[in-house]
Amino acid sequence: MAVWGAFLRGINLGNRRMQMAELRACLEEAGCTEVKTVLASGNVRLAAEGSAEAVQAAIEKAIAARFGFDVGVVLRSAAQMQAMLDKHPFGDLDPKADLTRHVLMFDKPLPKGISIDSRKGDTEILRVDAREIYLACYRQANGRYTENVEDVLKPLYARLGKGGLDTMRNWNTIEKILK
Repeated sequence: MAVWGAFLRGINLGNRRMQMAELRACLEEAGCTEVKTVLASGNVRLAAEGSAEAVQAAIEKAIAARFGFDVGVVLRSAAQMQAMLDKHPFGDLDPKADLTRHVLMFDKPLPKGISIDSRKGDTEILRVDAREIYLACYRQANGRYTENVEDVLKPLYARLGKGGLDTMRNWNTIEKILK
């Protein structure tokens, strides 16, 4: 069985609530093994048979049946997540800077040559890969770190249009998911 990281989009917001123990049980009933949730925001490490598309579809179907609402799942294999970690996209950041590290993951490849303007000392785009964008988000006067991410990404979403699936995670979560 292959090991996967499943990142659920938009749960535990509004009426889209689920307990992680119930999510674990749901995925085990759907045939996944070694199910481990990380935090309460829909990060799951699991083992499952099948292609990425089949595993993603099975997870989404099981969640919809159990919880009564659709949830998009961005899936990465253990090898893909390890490659993300190995590339160490945050290595050049000042270790003393007051910032958070994030990765925005997409279910489909981004258009070639995509370019996104950073806001120095606010929201910096460190790298754009085929299906990931790595961001450094600096603490703002109001104490928040990701305050302006949506503004920085607005031109990207205008270019992508509707129909794509993405989800952003703190880099610490990616580091924890394979453990």
